Amino acid sequence: PGVDPGPEDERLAGLVLPGFANAHSHAFHRALRGRTHDGGGTFWTWRERMYAVAARLDPERYLALARAAYAEMALAGVTCVGEFHYLHHDRDGARYADPNAMGEALVQAAADAGVRLTLLDTCYVVGGLGATGHTPLDGVQVRFGDGDAHAWAERAGRLADAEGVRVGAAVHSVRAVPAGQLPVVAAAAGPRPLHVHLSEQPQENDACLAFYGSTPAALLAEQGVLGPGTTAVHATHLSAHDIDLLGDSGTSVCGCPSTEADLADGIGPFRALQRAGSPLAVGSDQHVSVDLLAEARLVEAHERLASGERGRLSPVALVDALTAHGHACLGWPDAGRIAAGARADLVA
Repeated sequence: PGVDPGPEDERLAGLVLPGFANAHSHAFHRALRGRTHDGGGTFWTWRERMYAVAARLDPERYLALARAAYAEMALAGVTCVGEFHYLHHDRDGARYADPNAMGEALVQAAADAGVRLTLLDTCYVVGGLGATGHTPLDGVQVRFGDGDAHAWAERAGRLADAEGVRVGAAVHSVRAVPAGQLPVVAAAAGPRPLHVHLSEQPQENDACLAFYGSTPAALLAEQGVLGPGTTAVHATHLSAHDIDLLGDSGTSVCGCPSTEADLADGIGPFRALQRAGSPLAVGSDQHVSVDLLAEARLVEAHERLASGERGRLSPVALVDALTAHGHACLGWPDAGRIAAGARADLVA
């Protein structure tokens, strides 16, 4: 404001916004688009199709697929991607010669596509959770696991920030990381971004209540995982107490409404979370479509469908979710604003 353009300055056509932050991506899920709609099913049957794709990938194929997915995002105005990365090892669960070969493929893919990357290296050490406890890794899940959280931290600790790359951490879910190992992940993350899938499905809540006697959000709070550096992804099926825990701790929430609709997950309480104190971000998750403006619109649209009221979230709140809050939860607080000193990644 208050600065006249110079003779060599370029005026961009259209409405200019800060570049968008895609706060939650599984790049390899892009191969599933259009391939999982035969015969109905649920999130859990979709997961089997997703596992089949995961079983086929190696670093070279992962690079090609992720590069295409990130390039599609760049064309849609995304300038930074948060990659929730848990496909770590070979088909037998053994480490590659470079233990982070799959992560490095994602780093290269983002560089080739011209987007910044926050690599959220994900701890995933058990196969699931039921009323009687956790189950071992099974089938393709062996590719995801490092044995325990300490071994995960040792491997992930070899990754380093670079130009255009920040390394963060993730807890896949309370289904995939036992309670006693959650503090190890939080400690290893330190000041870096820490993300976690939270209460995407009622079955996760039921299992956590049956075994631990608490909701997933309460369990994360007890183990010191929630806080301003943490982002809860989906947060679809929450109690009023869960919402207060997230809001009071300043935990960010990332909605992925196109995926939550596609997988019949449900509608998250995003207005209630924002009012409780949780900054909102958005992601395209499994990339059923790659349009972050549409994701932001769907957050509002789903609120309207659930409540019967219009205008649930302000346009400013939705743009902040796309931009400033999204970049901040990925560890780039100097992005997502048009201001002196901020990153000049602009989208017209």
